[in-house]
Amino acid sequence: MTRRMPTKVPDLLADPFGERRLPVARQRLQLLGGRFEFESNSPQLLSLVDSAYSGLPRHRLSAKVPQMKVRLLLTSGERPSRPSEPPPLAMLCGDGLLAGAPAASSFVVVSARERSALVAVSQEMLRFPYHTRYELIEFAVFTLAARAQGLVPLHAACIGLDGRGVILMGPSGSGKSTVSLHCLLQGFDFLSEDSVFVVPDSMVATGVANYIHVRSDSLRWLARARDAAAIRRSPVIQRRSGVKKFEVDLRRGDYRLAASALKIVAVVFLSERRAAGPLLVPLPKSGLPARLAGAQAYAANQPQWSAFCRSVAGIDALELRRGRHPLEAVEALRELLAPPSIRVSKQARP
Repeated sequence: MTRRMPTKVPDLLADPFGERRLPVARQRLQLLGGRFEFESNSPQLLSLVDSAYSGLPRHRLSAKVPQMKVRLLLTSGERPSRPSEPPPLAMLCGDGLLAGAPAASSFVVVSARERSALVAVSQEMLRFPYHTRYELIEFAVFTLAARAQGLVPLHAACIGLDGRGVILMGPSGSGKSTVSLHCLLQGFDFLSEDSVFVVPDSMVATGVANYIHVRSDSLRWLARARDAAAIRRSPVIQRRSGVKKFEVDLRRGDYRLAASALKIVAVVFLSERRAAGPLLVPLPKSGLPARLAGAQAYAANQPQWSAFCRSVAGIDALELRRGRHPLEAVEALRELLAPPSIRVSKQARP
């Protein structure tokens, strides 16, 4: 008996990775020196992109702005029919990327060469929008922007004035957010709270100035009650460490977000030591490479690290010690960010 072949090939065989399935929607944004196109089969995932990156200044790092693409897939997350059975493999694709993974898993795949990323988010993971945004979407965006453009990714904060910027380094809990918050409230330009991306040869830096995260106990330093009240109205997030912080959206207020990338003029290490004299203490250049590498273990393994260290050797490197009030640190940083001509004239006064 002759079997008749089916007139249509099942979709799984014809298009196993879903490459011909159109996403629900797309969104285009310029950030971190590049133009990103986000596409997704989920309005919820695109809303997380919008909450993280819409309304930010459009920084440029070069005359030609690179194009990058991130595909966000909400997976079905179906459970196996039998408890003893492993989850089935799902075929997934993103612009030039193919992957196979259990349907209930969440993961990120980045191709710097193709300037594309695939982010798969399970239904279970989507129950935690903060973690989805920071651990999956942000990972894809930050990694892609840094590697596609040859940027040095730093775990640091960055504030500035008149196009000049200072990088603030220190471990979690060292006070980067507190100092950055007070600088922000005193009219400084805000670039980033904890992730800064630097062009190693020019020392021009970009970042995402969307949120600042503030612990409730740091509000005691705020002189104006309205500033503390505005922060307390912000949502509260919880880190995996268990620490809870207010997540303050800097795009909703009179805050100054750095309108363009900043030229870095100094690197400042935050210290827990109390200042016996000036808060800013110059660091010897001889020990600077080791101190930088100790503070930036991830960046120190990137190809651009040597060029970055050579550039840092040509700018100020200082330690910021603690004063009686965070505003003392703000004024020290304000003086550091003043143009050289103004700094020299102040030093020359009797």
